[in-house]
Amino acid sequence: MNGLAVLALLAGQLHFGVDRVGRAGHFPGQTVNTTALMIIPPTWTVPDAIKIRLGQNTFGRQRAIVEDGHLLLVLHKPPGPDDRTREGLLFWRSPSGDWQFNRGGPGPGGLKRHVQSFAELEAKLTTTYEQATDISTLFDLMETLVPLTRSARNMHLAIQTAREAVKGDQSLVELRDLAYEVERNLDLLLEDTRNEIQHRTARKAEEQARLSQAALHASHRLNILAALFFPLTAIASLFGMNLLHGLNQHSVILFWVVAVVSIAMGFFMKGWVLGKSAPDPKDKTPPKDGA
Repeated sequence: MNGLAVLALLAGQLHFGVDRVGRAGHFPGQTVNTTALMIIPPTWTVPDAIKIRLGQNTFGRQRAIVEDGHLLLVLHKPPGPDDRTREGLLFWRSPSGDWQFNRGGPGPGGLKRHVQSFAELEAKLTTTYEQATDISTLFDLMETLVPLTRSARNMHLAIQTAREAVKGDQSLVELRDLAYEVERNLDLLLEDTRNEIQHRTARKAEEQARLSQAALHASHRLNILAALFFPLTAIASLFGMNLLHGLNQHSVILFWVVAVVSIAMGFFMKGWVLGKSAPDPKDKTPPKDGA
């Protein structure tokens, strides 16, 4: 094959690799990065005043853009707890009242299904909250609720802005109310989850404090027993050594004298163990005025 034929073949492949929006470099079998495509479908007759307010590769925050009777809603899919980026969706309403969804075709049903997806997630998370048996489940639930609640709040604000801009569309009124209910329920669920975590944490801390107090009492009893029997044990050990000390030749009265003295020393050590420690100067209550 000569050089001209090779160049012609390469030119044909490059031409085939240009997609329908004019992005070169895509060859058969290569995965297309859809985020690099123009996010507004080319079949939509959106005015340039809206296009210049929307990037070609990024969706940005959730909002409603209104220009020349056209409404473009930029919303996000429900985020997960580990999602660092947001997947955007576009809903376009023409001045004639026709709706288009960049992923679902014509009609306002796509926007309604999008709002209902938040409501379905809220119902599932409520069930998870009601069935939570340990605090780790509640922590996982809160991690899911925080970004979801924030996204639902911004979605409601965007739909409310669209409702104020297009007052004659009754479907926007219903969707606005549904988005408000979703936001409110998620807010309440998030607040209930936080309160339940605090309640269970406080209850667990109280239980730990009770167990620590019981262990302290048990240790205190052991200290009392040790104080009672320590002198007696020490003296018995001393006189129990196999050494000639001369006391073993005396009367049995000497044994009882040593035992009584040992027990008396035990009670003395018990009083010393139970004795109050010196008061802390910081704990002194300041005198009242006029005292």
